[in-house]
Amino acid sequence: MANKTNYSYIGIAFIILVFGIIFIPRIIDRLSNSDVTRDESRSKSVTTKTTTSSKKNTSDLVYIPDGTGGNRKVPAFSFTDQNGTTITNEDYLGKVYLVEFFFTTCPTICPRMNSNLVQIQNHFKDYQNNFGVASFTIMPEIDTPEVLKAYAEKYGITNPNWHLMTGDEDTIYKLANEGFYLYTAKNELVDGGFEHSGNFALIDKEGYIRSRLKSPDNPLIYYNGIVSEAEGVDDEGIPQEISILKEDIAKLLKE
Repeated sequence: MANKTNYSYIGIAFIILVFGIIFIPRIIDRLSNSDVTRDESRSKSVTTKTTTSSKKNTSDLVYIPDGTGGNRKVPAFSFTDQNGTTITNEDYLGKVYLVEFFFTTCPTICPRMNSNLVQIQNHFKDYQNNFGVASFTIMPEIDTPEVLKAYAEKYGITNPNWHLMTGDEDTIYKLANEGFYLYTAKNELVDGGFEHSGNFALIDKEGYIRSRLKSPDNPLIYYNGIVSEAEGVDDEGIPQEISILKEDIAKLLKE
C-alpha cells in the first residue's frame, strides 16, 4: 500500500510540474497584454482593451428625444439655394451646421441673427469644409435665388456650405414648425408681417440635433441667435449664447 501511495504522489507531482511548464508562462503572457480581465466587480460590457480604430471621440453634448424613443433628427428636405443649386439634407451629412429661419426684408431680428452667423462663420473659417449653415427663407415669393445671392453678398457670406434656401412656402413652414419646432407664422400686426424664432439649431455630422445641458435633466435645445457677444445681454436681461454656441460647434467638429 505504501508503494502505491508513493506512486500516486509522484504521478500528481509530475502532472503539476507539466502544467506549470506549459500553462503558467501563457497565463503570465496574457496578463501582461491585458487579455485577461476581472468580471466580478464590473459590467460585462466593459473591457480593459480598446483600439484606436474602434474608439469614438464623443463630446458631452446631448441628443434631443423625439418622443418615440429615438433622437430628433433633421427631416428630409430639398430646396434651391442662392446659386440656383438644389440642396438637400444629405448635402450636410459629415458636416456640423446651424439652422435658422429668416427672410431678407426682415426689419427686426434677422439682421442681428445673420450678423451673428457671419461672425461664427469667420470664427470657423479654417473649418469651412466641415462647417456650414442652412438658412431657410419664410418669404419664398420674394426671396428668389437672385435675391438671396444679393443678400449673401451684402452680409459677407463666403462659406461654401452656407446655403440660403427658398422653395414651396407650405413645405418650409412645415419644416420649421413640425420638423424643428422653431415657430414661424404670418402676422400682419408685427413689423415685417411675420413672426419667427430667433433661435439657432445645432446639428451634428450625422444629422442629429444636439445641445448642452442647462441642468442635469434640462437640455438647452436651441441657442439664442439674436443677442451678440459684444452686447452681452439684451434690454430684457437675456444673455448672449453665441459664445457657448462656438464652444459646442468646436466640440462637434472633434467628434
